[in-house]
Amino acid sequence: MVRAMAYRVTLGAALLLVCLISPLAAAPDEELLGKSRGYPVGTPSTWFNDETVRVGSFSHMDSFLPHRVLPKSDAPRPLSRAAKEPDYSYSFDYATRGIDDFMARRRITGLMVVQDGVVQVERYQYDRTPRHRLLSNSMAKSITAIAVGFALAEGKIKSLDDTAATYVPELAGSAYGETPIRALLRMASGVAFSERYDGKDDIRKFMTLSMRDGSIAAMRAFNQRDNPPNTKFQYASSETMVLSYVLKGATRQSLSSYVTERLWRPMGAESDASWIINRDGVELALGYFNATLRDWGRLAMLLTNDGMLDGKQIIPRDFLIEATDADRHPTAFRPRQATRYFGYGYKFWIYPSAPRRFSLLGVYGQSIFVDPGTRLALVITAAQKDAVSASDGFGAERDALWRGILGRHGAKW
Repeated sequence: MVRAMAYRVTLGAALLLVCLISPLAAAPDEELLGKSRGYPVGTPSTWFNDETVRVGSFSHMDSFLPHRVLPKSDAPRPLSRAAKEPDYSYSFDYATRGIDDFMARRRITGLMVVQDGVVQVERYQYDRTPRHRLLSNSMAKSITAIAVGFALAEGKIKSLDDTAATYVPELAGSAYGETPIRALLRMASGVAFSERYDGKDDIRKFMTLSMRDGSIAAMRAFNQRDNPPNTKFQYASSETMVLSYVLKGATRQSLSSYVTERLWRPMGAESDASWIINRDGVELALGYFNATLRDWGRLAMLLTNDGMLDGKQIIPRDFLIEATDADRHPTAFRPRQATRYFGYGYKFWIYPSAPRRFSLLGVYGQSIFVDPGTRLALVITAAQKDAVSASDGFGAERDALWRGILGRHGAKW
């Protein structure tokens, strides 16, 4: 009798796990994205632009590119789970929809909702599982900003008004070298730079120069300043690469090692993460961070609590609030000023709402949305068709979903 009951409990748990991990219906464009081929992994030259290898590549970056490992915690923080998944709904395109609809309509590889440290929803598509390390794209910029916060708190960076060349002498005399760290955090160096992901923009030129001549040479190649620092937001991933070298010079450690000791292990990560490095052995801080959905969820939990975990302050609170509070920044960086919608703090996107809400965003749909007021977060990893997902309505539907989740937990917009 006891054995039979135990079998039923085990079987029930297994079925629940299958429901969490496996979609019940075909995922969008799954054949185009490689289902029958086992979701193949691309190469260094194909992984970013070739959507037929996007799912496999975005979950196996460290199988074909050089990287450093960020070891998991010796004591991973357990994830509490809601007894029942909330009935989330949102309004979009003249219809009321739910999580299942969002998954069925969009190329989502993983989705998690956490509230007050409890996992409310955990879903996967395209045969991705809790074991896969899922690519950050530009969400890694926010992790880089957090590392700057650590270095500032420890006195390794003396001031955000120090120039980059203070810590990277090789940049002395260049436009980026003469730019204050604070301006680099705000994407406001004033250095002319285009980033359109069309293969003809400055980010393509920057990465090509970095691979051929090294990143310092690539940074020095962009030497025309259109605006004074700290006066205008202009998205430029190159500025986060400057910060990766600033951190290396200031801390005398690799960025991976520095983040492991201060963030990854203290937050209780259950899996190793990885960070892709360049030919100089420096982390590609503009993106390229890889972690499991559950560890992205742990990071989101930490951010919802202003960097505190179990009564211990992990991320410096004052820095994190300054990084994510529109009122701490000049008008040019506030919502509907920096862009038509979002404001921009220190590598975090700031919502046009009160109370304070912010997000980590990466191309092709990578997202973490954070509401500290309700300790609520939405984590999405994806393999969208277009880098910026502007024309297909993904951004608008994702925003509608976030608003619906907020409303379900009593948050006002």
